[in-house]
Amino acid sequence: MPHRLTLLFLAPLVLGAQEKAGMDRQLTDKISSLLHASGAPSASVALVKDGKLAFAQAFGKTNLAADKPATPETRYAVGSISKQFTAAALLLAQEQGQLSLDDKVAKYFPDLTRAGDITLRQILTHTAGYEDYAPQDYLIPEWKQPITPQAILDRWAKKPLNFDPGTKWQYSNTGYVLAGVIFEKASGQGLVKFLRAKIFDSLGMASAGDCAEHSPNDATPYTRFALGPPREVSREAQDWYLGAAELCMTPSDLAKWDMAMLRHEILSSASYQEFERDVRLANGDATHYALGLDIGEFRSIPTISHSGEVSGFLALNTLYPTRGGAVVVLTNEDGVNLIGPIGSQVATIAFLPPPPPASEQATAQVRGILEGLRKSRIDRALFSANANSYFTETALRDIRGSLVPLGKLKSLTRSSESLRGGMTHRGYRAVYEKKTLSLNIYVLADGKYEQFMITEAN
Repeated sequence: MPHRLTLLFLAPLVLGAQEKAGMDRQLTDKISSLLHASGAPSASVALVKDGKLAFAQAFGKTNLAADKPATPETRYAVGSISKQFTAAALLLAQEQGQLSLDDKVAKYFPDLTRAGDITLRQILTHTAGYEDYAPQDYLIPEWKQPITPQAILDRWAKKPLNFDPGTKWQYSNTGYVLAGVIFEKASGQGLVKFLRAKIFDSLGMASAGDCAEHSPNDATPYTRFALGPPREVSREAQDWYLGAAELCMTPSDLAKWDMAMLRHEILSSASYQEFERDVRLANGDATHYALGLDIGEFRSIPTISHSGEVSGFLALNTLYPTRGGAVVVLTNEDGVNLIGPIGSQVATIAFLPPPPPASEQATAQVRGILEGLRKSRIDRALFSANANSYFTETALRDIRGSLVPLGKLKSLTRSSESLRGGMTHRGYRAVYEKKTLSLNIYVLADGKYEQFMITEAN
């Protein structure tokens, strides 16, 4: 018979395993459902929680014609998520004294437009003013032909600026091609080769590399026209995206980079402060962008993120620093936004407390009150004196006039529960045939309703 102390020691481990299994089931069910509803070929997801890889699974087919299933080893293009690696390379070069982010572009390419007025920091934060050479969300004929980074700069970085440096924010792949070429000129090393030596190999990111270096594990790219089926599509030709969007990898390998960022491992503390700092425009306005990173929040949780799109692929990488977490979503179809819904659902399951269990009795009572209000009837014994003062004859008439045209009440679900003012606050979503409404309710300790307000849902 196991020793009692052994049982006490094992109990938290068993509970933790059960919680993880439950989370895995929720994630698998939700991602599978979203993928099926979207019609996209595949999605591959990695989740970091409490600083560790907590989930990594692929769904769907990496190649439809071959009926080839996606696996966690399937490699996807990550598009503009590559930009944060370019920024990291320049920060490492700055640490080694090879360049400074305050250097002017003229130090490296004096013949580019206003090169003496633009800093490396501005090209990394999309505040330089260089016109973006790749704003299209589909594969244009020109991108099927090889080019050189220098040719991109000669055509787009010698045009007049879109605005004075530092005065506006406008996304520009041109700036990141320039950043990649400046890194190579200042360091004397190829950008991807450097990334492999200093980051990918150090972190065990074996799949990470230039998409031009094909792997048998590469996902097949697809596109979509309106709501049509997935159509196989070509990739951009050689050298269109140096520094801007050239990388491919698995979600698990990208998650290794995220874990290193959460631990501030690869760069110095000073470099990470620059890396993740929201850049301000000359007038003090926020850009919500750092160095190749979007700065934002999800349900009040701070986020550091970036999405990516190249022909046939959409990608999303989001860090949740206060949760020691990250969510990576990679897909192989560029015509459907699957990355956003999956990313939000995974973060909700992993980082937000589960909604409180709804009492069937309480929900039934709320439903009964709604049905009564539809007929201008109310059981005033259920309400406090304050709430009864709210339900005047005018209020009851207006509420009835609002609810009757909406048709049948199809569903009623509790969306939130919290405490305030010594009462329980509950939010509900009431889905009618023609509109969805929100209920904003306060319940006193004795069970009476202090507030029962009906508003249009957000």
